[in-house]
Amino acid sequence: MQAGVSTACLYPQLLEEALYDLALNGITHVELFVNADSELRRPFVENMADIMERFGVTCRALHPFTAPSEPIMLFSQYERRYTDMLDYYKRTFEAMQRIGAEIFILHGSSVHNPVPVDFYCERFYGLAQEAKKYGVKVAQENVVRCQSGTLKFLREMTLRLGGDVHFVLDTKQAVRAGESPIEMLRALGSHVVHVHISDHSDKGDCLLLGSGNFRIRSFLEDLHTFSPESSVVLELYRANFRGISDLVSNYRMLSWMISRVEKNAAEE
Repeated sequence: MQAGVSTACLYPQLLEEALYDLALNGITHVELFVNADSELRRPFVENMADIMERFGVTCRALHPFTAPSEPIMLFSQYERRYTDMLDYYKRTFEAMQRIGAEIFILHGSSVHNPVPVDFYCERFYGLAQEAKKYGVKVAQENVVRCQSGTLKFLREMTLRLGGDVHFVLDTKQAVRAGESPIEMLRALGSHVVHVHISDHSDKGDCLLLGSGNFRIRSFLEDLHTFSPESSVVLELYRANFRGISDLVSNYRMLSWMISRVEKNAAEE
């Protein structure tokens, strides 16, 4: 497992500046949240790749800014929009190849635009097969405002797609949906390939690690059992921390906790 930080934490700072600041402060693993179409163009992608190579930073997952358009572009009955979106996402997959990212994060259809599970899985499968040509895995994130927000729906995807479905488990989104992140992880098992982590308590559902009552150690132990190659990235809203020093401190804490979990597992 590998600890990291999402550039989304520093939004609305420009992507390249957020990446540079994280790298400059010793964070060596990131998730990139692309916020504009121009950030997928070759010169921009090359610039990001240069920053990463200069500081020894790796990236496993990319989050596209197009998530709000996915209900209408990927999950409507208008076939041409779907094929257009597949073509558009090829540019994203090409950018991911250049920076070494292998997980493409999908929000999917909205709860306000629900579609039958079979249709949803058909569209997901088509996107996943296209991504596979580029060495990319499409991973469904649990998002409370989307159909993917409940464990029940994610189970249905697993039953229909088997080994062709992967998940990003977002702990704060699970809490917002009234789900237990640990129970969700145990239910989805090895299908979870990436984690957005934060703490939570009655003070909020998106807190710095150690500021709430989330059983982080137990969660990481289970994650190591089911999916030991996962990245675990901090994803916090800008209002939930004071500055980049908080992110660095939390990143170090998370890295240490992961190392302890892996050490204990190796000794058993």
